[in-house]
Amino acid sequence: MSQDTSHINALENEAIYIFREVAAQFEKPVLLFSGGKDSITLVRLAQKAFWPAKIPFPLMHIDTGHNFPETIEFRDRLVKELGLELIVRNVQDSIDQGKVKEESGRYSSRNSLQTTTLLDAIEEFKFDACIGGARRDEEKARAKERIFSVRDDFGQWDERNQRPELFDMLNGQIELGQNVRVFPISNWTELDVWSYIKEEEIEIPSIYFAHKRKVFLRDGLIWSHSDYVYQEEDEEVLERMVRFRTVGDMSCTAAVFSDATDIESVVEEIRDSSISERGARIDDKRSEAAMEKRKQQGYF
Repeated sequence: MSQDTSHINALENEAIYIFREVAAQFEKPVLLFSGGKDSITLVRLAQKAFWPAKIPFPLMHIDTGHNFPETIEFRDRLVKELGLELIVRNVQDSIDQGKVKEESGRYSSRNSLQTTTLLDAIEEFKFDACIGGARRDEEKARAKERIFSVRDDFGQWDERNQRPELFDMLNGQIELGQNVRVFPISNWTELDVWSYIKEEEIEIPSIYFAHKRKVFLRDGLIWSHSDYVYQEEDEEVLERMVRFRTVGDMSCTAAVFSDATDIESVVEEIRDSSISERGARIDDKRSEAAMEKRKQQGYF
């Protein structure tokens, strides 16, 4: 067994242990699913954790309405093929109900508006554990978070009040009204995820591979040309070979120039990259503490 394979197996075993701890310690878990590579990886890990039984909790997608069509098509096909329960709650409904206000202008996005829709859904279904695909290598706020991350009865995260997790002991005890965010692949890197996808031959949406797309350039980033993305008249639309390293909705996810059309070439591209995949997340560039502030308010 190679060192790389041994490393990936150890990460897989840890994630499976975490999934089983969630099933043992919580009454109503849910897996937060976006159709991106990390949440797809979580589905495979959950399958392995509970095989031959089905995954014993639903998937839930907080849909901004501005997602890449390729991602939504993949999401719906995956849950149908695996026979999984999918709950979808829409940011548009929160806007229509006056709970959040649609942003406008050059950097408008629905990404931060998801928090209200998410917290309403947690309350609606009384979920006590929400499983997500966040990883510590992605961003410094996420690096602070524990695998079992307790949120208060307002859904908020207090980075100064984190529980110790010594010797892999995960404490799921919560007070009435609290819930926990769980991150089974917290210790994985982007390269680990791709290596696992390669090893397990996991299908992922086509936008992760190089393809021709209409884009425009702004602030050193490659933005998708779309009705959902604000664009100035003088911002020229170009057709270029690009792919996406990370996938949010179209208004907050930048592409990268790439010729990587298969997993092998993607892995090599990541090995040679000098910037984090979150460098392509437009919403993280609003401020140095953008992610931390969103998490404090109840974000994923």
